[in-house]
Amino acid sequence: MILLLTQLYKYFILRKLSEHYGPNVTVDELADTLHQTLDLQHLAKEKGRYLVYPDKKYAELEPFEHKDRGLRGDPKKASLYDNATKAFDVTPHIGTELHGLQLSQLTETQKDDLALLVAERGVVFFRDQDINVDQGLEFGRSFGPLHVHATFGHPPGYPEVHVVYFDEKTPKAYFENTSAADGWHTDVSYEEQPASTTLLKMDIVPEVGGDTLWASGYAAYDRLSPAWQQFLEGLQAKHSGQRQFDEANANEHVVRRDHVESIHPIVRTHPVTGWKSLYVQPVFTTSIVGLSKHESEAVLKFLYNHINGGYDFQVRLKWEVWDNRTTFHNAIFDYLDVGRRHGWRVTPQGERPYLDPNSKSKKQAEQAAKSSKQ
Repeated sequence: MILLLTQLYKYFILRKLSEHYGPNVTVDELADTLHQTLDLQHLAKEKGRYLVYPDKKYAELEPFEHKDRGLRGDPKKASLYDNATKAFDVTPHIGTELHGLQLSQLTETQKDDLALLVAERGVVFFRDQDINVDQGLEFGRSFGPLHVHATFGHPPGYPEVHVVYFDEKTPKAYFENTSAADGWHTDVSYEEQPASTTLLKMDIVPEVGGDTLWASGYAAYDRLSPAWQQFLEGLQAKHSGQRQFDEANANEHVVRRDHVESIHPIVRTHPVTGWKSLYVQPVFTTSIVGLSKHESEAVLKFLYNHINGGYDFQVRLKWEVWDNRTTFHNAIFDYLDVGRRHGWRVTPQGERPYLDPNSKSKKQAEQAAKSSKQ
């Protein structure tokens, strides 16, 4: 019975792949592709850039009610800390590293505690992970519906997987003419319901370089003066994916879903912690609603410089799970002459960004908690 079900499942997948790639692809080729995509690291080593850009249209993303599983988390995160061989905060404001745990084997309780930990610390780093892409998809779905990108390529048969791949052959013109300061972003913030708890696994890294920077949106908000905080809380910003659509058209790639723009608050409240976080960034935020062009550009430039210069609320590492709602991240392209960098990401969506006027900043919440213990 198990063999029969396995064969039926394989037939179903091959049929779907055949519909996806067209009649010119043979069943043997599809079967080979199905086998290879189970090991993206091997595929990257053997073929380099292996992404496909299927000529297929996607439906618009459907709205959904999101309830973050971090709301069920244990404030002490005992299921994680009691089972980790080592655990420590990387910096005071952002980043925690856990050793001795495999993401592929986390219990439901541990996932609840991880969601809470990520909500509080922004990004959590794990070393020596055995999780494969199929397990990664299952893991991601534990936190929300997986985002399917409208323009990016993906591994054959895995439209929910976003691949990171750069090597010595990558054209360097873009990176030579672009400042790293312009790379800060939160993923797909132009969607009505953007990314939430997100997994990235790096399985090929250069000998040196290739790190990712994160910055805390909580701390970025706390570092602003009360007058700036009050001013920003009354504003909303437009987020647009036009840049990615333009790049897809320039490279003659298929645009599989219509261009999206969304309006989100500049300061948002995290649904688990209740803390306020800054929510603008130079990649997808295009303007501030209600301000003139010059006013909008001036305010956004100040905020971008504020994030980029916030060295005391940034962290730099590899291998991670992070919360796209309250962090900004920025890949460092200092390795293009050194070696190859490959990894993959799954991106669960979360709630529509909102600001609860009664919510507190992280600093206020911590001060209140400290006062209550005295």
